[in-house]
Amino acid sequence: MYTAYCRTFQSSMRIGMKLMNWRKPDLLQGENSILKLPVLIQKLNLKTVLIITDEGINKLQLMDSLLVELHEQNIEYVIYSKTVPNPTFTNIEEALALYYLHDCEGIIAFGGGSPIDCAKAVAARIAQPTKSIPDLKGLFKVRKEIPPFFAVPTTAGTGSEGTIAAVVSNSDTHEKFAIMDPVLVPHYAVLDPVLTVNLPPHITSTTGMDALTHAVEAYIGKSNTEETRKYAREAVILIFKHLLRAYEDGSDMKARAEMQRASYLAGLAFTRAYVGYVHAIAHTLGGFYQIPHGFANAVILPHVLRFYGDSATKPLAELANIVGIGNINDNDERKAQLFIEEIEALNLKMNIPSKIKGITNRDVPLMVERAIQEANPLYPVPRILNEDELFYLYQIIQE
Repeated sequence: MYTAYCRTFQSSMRIGMKLMNWRKPDLLQGENSILKLPVLIQKLNLKTVLIITDEGINKLQLMDSLLVELHEQNIEYVIYSKTVPNPTFTNIEEALALYYLHDCEGIIAFGGGSPIDCAKAVAARIAQPTKSIPDLKGLFKVRKEIPPFFAVPTTAGTGSEGTIAAVVSNSDTHEKFAIMDPVLVPHYAVLDPVLTVNLPPHITSTTGMDALTHAVEAYIGKSNTEETRKYAREAVILIFKHLLRAYEDGSDMKARAEMQRASYLAGLAFTRAYVGYVHAIAHTLGGFYQIPHGFANAVILPHVLRFYGDSATKPLAELANIVGIGNINDNDERKAQLFIEEIEALNLKMNIPSKIKGITNRDVPLMVERAIQEANPLYPVPRILNEDELFYLYQIIQE
């Protein structure tokens, strides 16, 4: 009965999604494309913009060329750089206050998934000023247009520059949840591989595996369209071809550019087709222990795929085929298993462990409850899991 309820809900959502207006960001792409952004902002007649980033970006001086060009175009800016991994309500409200204090007219999100998520939540609060952050939790709570929004990803992983979601954290309750609305898709996105060249190898690896998780969970789910399948397939091909190269040689500009494209495509796939239990579990680990999201996804992904069993065999075998895993005589079950093993091998080559340290058993029941609340009935996963099955998954992922 419970499974039937979840599937009915998902079917209704799938029908509704087809009727929605799905915006895609206009892209500025290629080496040093960041320098084109101030000219674009000037053409939009924006006088002052809020830049939301984090301390790491500030220290690396990645924004210097952007700031010089903004000055050249006579565009004022104010910087909020306190964003933390898993951005908090405090981050959002502090950045929002700066936006109003300086009479800003647009927002630039500069960084990884956390600054982009923080900026989306700020934009949501601007669109709905009478609603608190918890009021915006879930689907379609914003619904009003946001200010001009420019996303500049400096990692190749989250795909947040093309998605409807902002994931935020409540520091007091350790809850991590998503605000999801099509109006949160950025109006413009800059895919400049130069900005990712100096990423540390462990950030390259874990954000890349985050993108792979987006593509795989979208592809094996039950709410795909021909378009989302195409995006997911292309993303998986690019990641298997270029992630290890980018990890081993950060200056490989071709690999960096292709990983940015893979991340963006995976974002387009999952924002329509959703994710699954890998993300639901990873979000709880981020909320409780501040475990980086990409790292958590990388570790959890093969465990959950294997646990799905027969329900995910066919789509995983299809993914194995497109990246050349297995041979012509292998059946689907064997190909699916080889695909999972290839993910584990890729993790191993990039020094990502197979288990997660620091999970406290007393926290697991509440994390199970929150993972269930996030995933069911929304996520169109291959197989609906119950609390006991989620509890088992938390046991097998912990060291």
